[in-house]
Amino acid sequence: MTALAPAQLKTIEQRLLWLSHWMIHNANHIRPKVDGIKVGGHQASSASMVSIMTALYFSALRPEDRVAVKPHASPIFHAMQYLMGHQTREKMENFRGFHGVQSYPSRTKDIDDVDFSTGSVGLGVAVTSFASLVQDYITAKSWGAEVDLGRMVALVGDAELDEGNIYEALQEGWKNDLRNTWWIIDYNRQSLDGVVREGLFKRIEQIFDAFGWDVVKVKYGALQRAAFDEPGGDKLRDWIDNCPNQLYSALTFMGGAVWRERLMEALGDQGDITALIDARSDEELAELMENLGGNCVQTMAETFDAIDHDRPVCFLAYTIKGWGTPIAGHKDNHGGLMNKSQMAEWQKHMGVAEGEEWEKFATVEDPDTLQAALDRVPFFAKGRRRYGDAALPVPQIDLSSDREISTQMAFGKILDDLSKGDSDLAARIVTMSPDVTGTTNLGPWVNRRKLFARKEQADTFINEKIPSTAKWEFTPKGQHIELGIAEMNLFLLLGAAGLSHSLFGKRVIPIGTVYDPFVARGLDALNYACYQDARFMIVGTPSGVTLAPEGGAHQSIGTPLIGMSQDGLASFEPAFADELAVIMQWAFDYLQRDGEGDPDERTWLRDETGGSVYLRLTTNPIEQPGKRVDEDFRQGAIDGAYWLRKPGPNCDVVIAYQGAVAPEAIKAAGRIAEGRRDVGVLAVTSADRLNAGWTAAQRARARGNAAAESHIEALLSELPRDCKLVTVIDGHPATLSWLGSVVGHQTVPLGVEHFGQTGTIADLYKHYGIDARSIVEKVQALTPGRRMLHRVAS
Repeated sequence: MTALAPAQLKTIEQRLLWLSHWMIHNANHIRPKVDGIKVGGHQASSASMVSIMTALYFSALRPEDRVAVKPHASPIFHAMQYLMGHQTREKMENFRGFHGVQSYPSRTKDIDDVDFSTGSVGLGVAVTSFASLVQDYITAKSWGAEVDLGRMVALVGDAELDEGNIYEALQEGWKNDLRNTWWIIDYNRQSLDGVVREGLFKRIEQIFDAFGWDVVKVKYGALQRAAFDEPGGDKLRDWIDNCPNQLYSALTFMGGAVWRERLMEALGDQGDITALIDARSDEELAELMENLGGNCVQTMAETFDAIDHDRPVCFLAYTIKGWGTPIAGHKDNHGGLMNKSQMAEWQKHMGVAEGEEWEKFATVEDPDTLQAALDRVPFFAKGRRRYGDAALPVPQIDLSSDREISTQMAFGKILDDLSKGDSDLAARIVTMSPDVTGTTNLGPWVNRRKLFARKEQADTFINEKIPSTAKWEFTPKGQHIELGIAEMNLFLLLGAAGLSHSLFGKRVIPIGTVYDPFVARGLDALNYACYQDARFMIVGTPSGVTLAPEGGAHQSIGTPLIGMSQDGLASFEPAFADELAVIMQWAFDYLQRDGEGDPDERTWLRDETGGSVYLRLTTNPIEQPGKRVDEDFRQGAIDGAYWLRKPGPNCDVVIAYQGAVAPEAIKAAGRIAEGRRDVGVLAVTSADRLNAGWTAAQRARARGNAAAESHIEALLSELPRDCKLVTVIDGHPATLSWLGSVVGHQTVPLGVEHFGQTGTIADLYKHYGIDARSIVEKVQALTPGRRMLHRVAS
C-alpha cells in the first residue's frame, strides 16, 4: 500500500475519469471529422474500470508488475500516463487519429508504457498467465535468478470470458503450477449487444476454483457496507443481491428518484429500511446504490492490499458500466457517447472550468501536494519499464547433407547439435510444443536439455527401467515446455517468451513446433504475438499433401500465404538441409535485432529491425545436392531465392519451386531441357521475402530512386521477355504465381487448391498436378516451343 491517502486516490480517480472522457469527446465532437464517421472510444467501458485502475496503479503495483489492460479501458490507461507525464497532449488530442493515441493499448504504436498490447479480446488476458510461466522459467536459471518476481495482471472485461482461449489458458496454468497472476474482472454485466445472463458470476467462481485460483468477490463499496450496518441494512443488501442485472442497470440510468420509488415499492413501509432510504437525498441514494465494490477506489485498494501470497487470484469486481456519467447503466452505452449537451452538464458536475479541459490538475485544490504524492507512487518510480538484453552470439551451424534427409529431420539434427554444445545461445533456447514434441523431431533436444518444471519430477519409465526413446525428466533447469493440444496456448507462450528481453531484461530464444495445418488454429494468437513485436521461431511441420497418408485434415494448403501476409514474421520453406542450416543461423541473429528499419539497398528488406521467423518443413526425405559453400547460394537462401540451375541466354522456360517439390521440379527441368533451350531452375526458399523486397523496391522507385532493384528483380532481369515461368509448390499456387509480374513473364502456376486426401506422395502429387510429369505436360501444352522428345514416364 502506498502513502497516498484515500482522498488523494479519489482525486486521481476523478481526474482520470474526466481526462479519458474528454479525450473521447474531443475526438468525436470537437476535432474536425474528415471522414464524416463516428470515431468512437468506449466512454462507458472506460468509466466502469476507472476506480479499479486507480487503486491498482496508484496503490498496489510495483515496477516489476506487468498489466494487460482490457481494450476498452484504453482511454483510462492513456489518461493515467498523461497525468504522470508519460503521454503528450498532442497525441491525446489526436486520439484514434494518425500517429495519435491508439484505440487499444499497443506496445509498438503508443509512446507510453504499455506492457502487453490488447485488442483481440481474451488474448491479453491469457498472455499474462504465460508471461508468469516465462518469469518462473527465467528465475529458475542461473542467468536469471536475480530478476525480481512481479505479478502478471490482466484487467478483464466480463464479456471476454466468452472467449474459449481463456479456458485453454486456465487449464495450462493449472498444469504448470501457475502463480503471481491476477485477473481482475470488470463485472459490469453489459456487453456490446446487451446485458449478460443472470447468475454468470456463480459459473465464473466455480471455473476458477476448479483450476486452483483464489476467487475474491468485490461486490459492495464502502458506502454500501456502511449502509448495511445501519438498521434495515440487511434488507437493502438482500434486495441488491436479488435484483436482476437488467433492472439494476435500468434504475442506474434513471437516477435517484426512481431508485427511491422502486425501493419503496419493493420493500414497503418497513420502518428501519424506510428510515435508511429517507435519510438520503435522491443524489445520495443514487450514489449509494451505484457504489458497487469495483466502483469504490477505497474498497479496491484495500482488497488488493489484503493479498499476501503468490497464488493466482481472480477478482470479481462488480461495477456499473458508464459509472459516474450521464450514460451509466443504459443498455446501449457500450458504443454510445455523451452528446454535446450531456457533456456540457457533466463538465459542470465535474467542476472543470471552460478552457481547462486538458489541464492535468484542473479541480485540484493543492496541485503541488498531489504532484508530490504522484512522485512517490512505486509503480511509476523507475520510469518507463522497457528493458533490453545483449544479443547472443550465434555459433556456426553446419549440417552434413550427403544422404537423403527431410527438412524436419534436419531441424531436429541442428537443435540436437546445439544441445551438445555449451554456447550461450543454446543455454537461452526454450522449445515448446502442443503435444507434438516427438513427432516434430524435438525429441533429441528434449532428452539432452530436459523439460521445465518448478519442481523436480522423475520419469517413471526410466525409474522402472522401461525402454523408451523419450527421457521425460522435469527439472527447473529444463529447456522445453510441454503444452497440451491447444495451438492458441502455443502462440501465446511464444509471444510471452518472445518479449522476455523487454519485460524481464533477460533474453530467451523461443522455438515452437506445431503441425503446419494447425498454424491456422492459433492464427489469432500468432498475429497477436507479432503485433507486439515478440521474437520467436515457429516451425510448421509436417506440411502439405506431402504428408500423404494423414489425409486432408492434416494437410496444409494456405499456410504459405499466411506466412507471406503476416507482418513481423519472415517465412521460409527450404527444400534442402543445407538451406535450412543457413536460414536458421541467420534467423537466430534476426530474432535479436532491434535496428531503425532503414531498408537494405541490396534487397530492400528491412532486416535490421528484426522479427520472428516461420519455417514450413516436411517429413519427406529427399536426395541432397551435396556440399555447397558459394556465397550466391548462402545469401540467396536467406534473401529468398537462388539459381539451382542457371538459365542460359536463350532460356525458354524457368521452373521456380518452393519446398518439398524440389525433386519433381529438378526432374521436370531435365526432361524439358531435351526439347527446350537453356532451361533454368529457381530455388525459392522464401516467397515472403522475395515479395516484400519487390514491393519495397517499387515504392523506392516511385519516390525517385530509379536504381532501386530487389533481389527477385535482379534474378529475373536477364531472362528473355518471351521466357515462360512455371511455378510449383505443395501449397496454394498464389504463393508463387505473382513472380510473372516482376518483369513481365507469362506464368503457369501449379500447386494445391483443394483439400487433400490419403494416398502415397506419388498419388497425391500426380492428382494435384505438382509431379514432374504434370509440370512437363503443362509446359508442353501451355507454352509455345519445341515439343519434348518424350513424355515423362508414369
